Amino acid sequence: MLTIGGSQMSVREMMSAIGLKHRENFLANYLNPAICEGYIRLLYPDSPRHPRQRYLLTAKGMILYNAHND
Repeated sequence: MLTIGGSQMSVREMMSAIGLKHRENFLANYLNPAICEGYIRLLYPDSPRHPRQRYLLTAKGMILYNAHND
């Protein structure tokens, strides 16, 4: 979540920013749990495999992000 901040990022951009290379591991251990917990949402929620899919923080995610940065 701290990687995304106030921007929109693709899976590849997030993985690069935190230095991970194994996509399945990243999805299973980081991205999917954050989505399920309501911290991150999809830019195109009706089309998960959209070619320009990006992820951004929800209001809940922004609260946690701002609390960590204060």
